[in-house]
Amino acid sequence: MSVGQQETATRERAAGPPRWADGTFRNPVIPGMHPDPSICRVGEEYFLACSSFEYFPGVPIFRSLDLVHWEQIGNALDRPSQLSLPPQMPSSGGVYAPTLRHHDGRFWLIVTNVAPDAGTMLFTATDAAGPWSEPVRLPDVAGIDPDLAWDENGDCWCTTAGIHQVRVDPHTGRMHGPPRRTWSGAPGAQAPEAPHLYRIGDLWYLLIAEGGTERGHAVSIARGPAPDGPFEPCPANPILTHRGTHRPIQNTGHADLVQAPDGSWWMVLLGVRPGGGTPGWHVLGRETYLAPVTWVDRWPVVGDVSPVMPAPPWPPRPVPAPSVRDDFDDAGLHPRWVSVRSRPADCWSKVTRPGWLTLHARGASLDEPDVTFVGRRQQHLSCRVRALVDPAEGVGGLAVRLDERHHYDIEVGDGLVRVVARLGSVRPTVATRPVPPGPVQLRVDVLASPPGSWSPCEEPDVLRLGIQHPDGDFDPLAELDGRYLSTEVAGGFTGRVIGVYVASGTVHVDWFDYEPLDVAGTILAP
Repeated sequence: MSVGQQETATRERAAGPPRWADGTFRNPVIPGMHPDPSICRVGEEYFLACSSFEYFPGVPIFRSLDLVHWEQIGNALDRPSQLSLPPQMPSSGGVYAPTLRHHDGRFWLIVTNVAPDAGTMLFTATDAAGPWSEPVRLPDVAGIDPDLAWDENGDCWCTTAGIHQVRVDPHTGRMHGPPRRTWSGAPGAQAPEAPHLYRIGDLWYLLIAEGGTERGHAVSIARGPAPDGPFEPCPANPILTHRGTHRPIQNTGHADLVQAPDGSWWMVLLGVRPGGGTPGWHVLGRETYLAPVTWVDRWPVVGDVSPVMPAPPWPPRPVPAPSVRDDFDDAGLHPRWVSVRSRPADCWSKVTRPGWLTLHARGASLDEPDVTFVGRRQQHLSCRVRALVDPAEGVGGLAVRLDERHHYDIEVGDGLVRVVARLGSVRPTVATRPVPPGPVQLRVDVLASPPGSWSPCEEPDVLRLGIQHPDGDFDPLAELDGRYLSTEVAGGFTGRVIGVYVASGTVHVDWFDYEPLDVAGTILAP
């Protein structure tokens, strides 16, 4: 060890372990469209999976050492043989609500693919980062939100929304007996779903969501002596809900439990951050939140779920901050990049023009279900996105997408830059500007409405689409209302994805920047 290394080690020992800033952490712990979180722990490591709907690759997988700082380490379904999402499948179809578990030295992932001739599928891996196996199909397991749990005899129990339960062979997908209805929450409550079954002590607990994934969302629980009950509901149900409140986090539900090495218990769940006036519009989709859990009379009590939370009782274990810029210099794409339904090998390349991402057109625009699009989830209420696009052989650009019928685009081609807004059945060209031949730097600023400026019809944010000139000046061509790219307007289960696309021919993208902004539009650290 050198003298400098010895001095550094001495200072670190004197300072002690790293501390949480202000003794708090910030929720959501995984921002952007990361709904339906399922979590498991292996040793000191935590692993988490989320729904991915119509995007490919599917089921993002995250890893953490402290429950707060998460790094995406892959996507479980990254091959067409694992995940088929045909063009006729509507947006917000596809992959729903995975359950991720670790059992008998392997990771197990069960999902529902809501697409023709798909259904419930089970995958395994020795490493959560992959590769994951080909699917084991469970054709007789109906419904969504499948869960897996093993009892002391080694029997595997699959519980689905409804709430229905059956024993299965996870290696073959065969059922042992017919499914049976079990405890399904409060009488008359809509959408009993998201079941998770746990053995805790000498009791079995069945955790579910109910009330629908909108403002009435809630978490309830019951317990019984065996995996199949009979179940006794918690007298304090729902154990978590934000319905009927003014809290900044809404739609709380679809939860999963995990125990930390120190014996404490925690809950991951989904929630949204509505903005603007009435009824409130959430634009990022449903995000992953974290809350502490204590036990009273052998029932779980969930702590507050708020934007600023007391830190866990252990040192933080941060992960590397994501790079602002993707230069497309690596051979593949980072797992954060997703495409719509599929990403055929012949629609994109990094070798056609080394150091550039080359996109070849399939559909004619983002209105088409099989468009060539490569994007990432919007993860901040305010952000700035830029890309250097060369349209020498086609037309393409930068897009903010919610689905085929709701997206804002700024594209370059044929000597023009155009801003196009797809709003349901209309698709006006909002602005045009002539540009000289060659690459053009396109830019989108997403600016959330500042806190405290509420009025009944205020938009959640505005999007400014324009050109950034070589001298750094921004030339905005259009400012568009963000509410039309929200779930409350468009419907569905997803959130915004921002990326690059090609509408015709071939375009090349040299780099793509994503930078979070504060409410004043100032760039923040990633």
